[in-house]
Amino acid sequence: MSTRSDTNVSSQLSILILRIGAGGLLLTHGIPKLLRVLDGNFGFADPIGLGPELSLILVIFAEVFCAAFVIIGLWTRPALIALIINMVVITFIAHADDPFSSKELPLFFLVAWITLFLSGPGKYSLDQRLFNKEKDTISQ
Repeated sequence: MSTRSDTNVSSQLSILILRIGAGGLLLTHGIPKLLRVLDGNFGFADPIGLGPELSLILVIFAEVFCAAFVIIGLWTRPALIALIINMVVITFIAHADDPFSSKELPLFFLVAWITLFLSGPGKYSLDQRLFNKEKDTISQ
């Protein structure tokens, strides 16, 4: 028989696994972009008219720095806002005319980021330790 405490621990571990898993997987997309910029290559798409260089910098900010913040659970919700915007632009603007297979991965990330935004960073996060935001964790 499952107790309320068991359910809470399972929920909190689920949030932690989602944060680390999705954040870590996104780093595999962001780090190569960061390395390109460090090599001086700023060539990139310009899906919303900000210019290719600024678009690339914003994507790197989201896919590297915000993903890292999500992984460690620090400033999680603000980082998730940037990640949600990033995935919306990728899915519905940059790949708007592409087949569903090109949208599937960014849609998965979008679902993960929205889920984490709604759940909060969880008990096992730096947000919880540093700011004691009990209201941001599932309490059942």
